[in-house]
This record gives sequence, C-alpha cells and structure tokens, in this order.
Amino acid sequence: MKKVIAILVLAVGTVFSTNAQDKMMKDAAVKTVALEQTSGEFTQKQITVSEGTYVFDITNNGVGHDVGFVLVKKGKDVSKPENHIQTAYVTKPVKTGMSQTSKPTKLEKGEYVYFCPLNPTSTDNTLIVK
Repeated sequence: MKKVIAILVLAVGTVFSTNAQDKMMKDAAVKTVALEQTSGEFTQKQITVSEGTYVFDITNNGVGHDVGFVLVKKGKDVSKPENHIQTAYVTKPVKTGMSQTSKPTKLEKGEYVYFCPLNPTSTDNTLIVK
C-alpha cells in the first residue's frame, strides 16, 4: 500500500512539474511591444517585428485623459469593432502617466494598423510582421 501511495505522489508531482515548465516556456516566448501616446499621436509611427506572440504595453505620456489601443489587419475597416484584434486591447483604459498591457496576441506575417480611438490618433501607424 505504501508503494502505491508513493507512486501516486510521484506521478502527481511529475504532472505538476511538467505543467509549470510548459507554462514557463510559453511565457518566455511572449515578447513585448512598448508604445507611447502623447497628445493626438503615437510617438512610434512604424514598427517591424517577427512572427510570434506579443503583449502591447501602452504608455500615456501627458495626454490628459484616458487612452486605449486598437490593432487591425491592414485593409480591413478600422471603424468596425469586429475587425479589431481584441486580445490586443489594453486590459483597461490607460490613465495619464500610467501604462497598461494587452493580453498575449499572436501575430502572423503581414501588415497591421494601430490607433487610439480615445486620444484620437491617426490610423496610419503601421506594425509590420515579417
């Protein structure tokens, strides 16, 4: 009976250890794209990254009101929320002097546009994924 319990404890411990390692490996693969907004614009107009999973870190640098972040595949109508890549939204509005991040967002090769409807910024900011 002791051997059965010992084997069961070892098996459960191995499963938890493997799951923790998998999560750490997945988290390590997530990269960050940091973008800054000032009054009426993003300071970075074009960014090039490789394919992968990204978190968007949006900073509100003296805008004076909350800002947000919207990412859309280039060529799609940016005014339609169904075209927005919703995982790229910041998790809550970004207050002046603060930063907020999005959820992890998988980006495939292509071009995307990003903007802030709250600031508002132009919709010609480009994210290129190679």
